[in-house]
Amino acid sequence: MKQFAALLIATLLFLTSTKAQKTPTGNPADFKVKTCLHSVSYLGIWRGQTQLTVDEFLIKAKELGYEGVMLVAKRPHVSPHDYNKADRAKLKARIESLGLKLVGLAGYTDFTAGIDKPGIPNAEIQASWVGEIAELAKDLGTDMVRIFTGYERPGIAYDKQYAEVVSGLKMAGKLAAEHGVTLAVQNHHDIALHHDAMSWLLKEVNLPNVMAGWDAWSPTLEGLSTEELKQSILKMKPFIVNTIAADYVAHPRYNYVNNLTNYKAEQPAMRAVPMGRGIIDYKIWFETLKEIGYQGWVVYEMCEVLDGGGSMENMDKTAKIFLDYMKQFD
Repeated sequence: MKQFAALLIATLLFLTSTKAQKTPTGNPADFKVKTCLHSVSYLGIWRGQTQLTVDEFLIKAKELGYEGVMLVAKRPHVSPHDYNKADRAKLKARIESLGLKLVGLAGYTDFTAGIDKPGIPNAEIQASWVGEIAELAKDLGTDMVRIFTGYERPGIAYDKQYAEVVSGLKMAGKLAAEHGVTLAVQNHHDIALHHDAMSWLLKEVNLPNVMAGWDAWSPTLEGLSTEELKQSILKMKPFIVNTIAADYVAHPRYNYVNNLTNYKAEQPAMRAVPMGRGIIDYKIWFETLKEIGYQGWVVYEMCEVLDGGGSMENMDKTAKIFLDYMKQFD
């Protein structure tokens, strides 16, 4: 009973302290392309990529012509551990001085990590971390934090892992609500990756500030058809508050089988390419988002080894191609 009361109070605080992220209205006239650049693009984590500091990234996003930014909420960018209240106020002012909108923070979570060690309250730890990021988001002037579900661990019952994700999201949602923050659960990790499973998951969590960050590349890599890609948006319509765009091509891989003088096919490796030049049908994706009246941002990321290499010149050129590509949907 106490847990229910605490959850109810947190939900009321969320609803009264801020306007919830807008889900699609169903009116195509409400659709407007708002472009956002994800700082993971310049984090330097992919082979050959140039790394920028947070301030260098902000200047870069402004120079390229983006309206908003999404910041990675971990080192080496914006970790709660490295930003005290004064630092947060300074960063918030810097973003505003550049005329940029902080669309959200990118949180990195895995609610099933350590599930094979039941003595460790991992879901509670993960939820607490989300709460820290939510407070950071509030201090920086944004009301959205992108998070993940969990990777599926072998040897552990699926329903046990699924239940851990539900429990973790409920705890995280309650903590985020205290700061007026919406959690955008991205279709990235194994648990609830498919739209049918994600829709079920979010309805089971049943919190007004635990919604979806719904992306096109995951359904495509799952092998879904163009029609299924569209259906995933229609299914997720009640929950979509964010979408992150990235385009990819598949590089076939083979292992040589010496005793057969032949090759065995392996999973292809994915490589990043400029928008519109890969395997993802973004035309149907954005046309469908427009059809349902999506009102959120379109966040662009270069989050793989990039065609042409990771030089600043090539990354900037690729980021500009995205802006040109999106003009067709205005």
